[in-house]
Amino acid sequence: MDSLDPKSLLATSKPVSVTTFTNRPSREQAMEAVRTLLAWAGDNPDREGLIDTPKRVVDAYQEWFQGYDADPKKELSRTFEDVQGYDDMVMLREIDVESHCEHHMAPFLGKAWVAYMPTEKVVGISKIARVVEIFAKRLQTQETMTKQVADALEDSLAPLGVAVLIDAEHQCMSTRGVHHKNVSTVTTRFTGVFKTDTVLQERFLRLTQK
Repeated sequence: MDSLDPKSLLATSKPVSVTTFTNRPSREQAMEAVRTLLAWAGDNPDREGLIDTPKRVVDAYQEWFQGYDADPKKELSRTFEDVQGYDDMVMLREIDVESHCEHHMAPFLGKAWVAYMPTEKVVGISKIARVVEIFAKRLQTQETMTKQVADALEDSLAPLGVAVLIDAEHQCMSTRGVHHKNVSTVTTRFTGVFKTDTVLQERFLRLTQK
């Protein structure tokens, strides 16, 4: 089995986007990296209880970070124009957010509220939730993720405006470091009419509280 050399991997990899490298290590290399971490933590990777841990960790990472293999633009590409003259906001409330911070790879968990003001087209509501999920299933900062969700809707739907609010608890703060539990982080992003019309913005914020 080839050993995983992060320096040589990065030296031969070129980013094709902010989040994607052209040369991923193999599954076997990833499992070997987990074995190395288990040994570094002070345990024996060959003991009975840990024999299958590298496989389980790699399987979990494949699920947790599946957003790298998904395209938000594709999810938002199918739109509908027959809205019978509807001209008010479309809002999804309390979308589950399950992500990992890029600084400690610790989970942060919470909810997202997303709204947009359509022009001539709308998108299936499940697609908005899917866009949130795609960005959440990557290593993230909450601030970046909030902007990414808003930008994806802006780019694909050309709405009059977008509003995004994410409220999440970060385990890198609650289980390590300062150990402050029950502290949540709130981030917002407003574009277009949601940024210029304070009445509309306040209406959106009120709806996040119900």
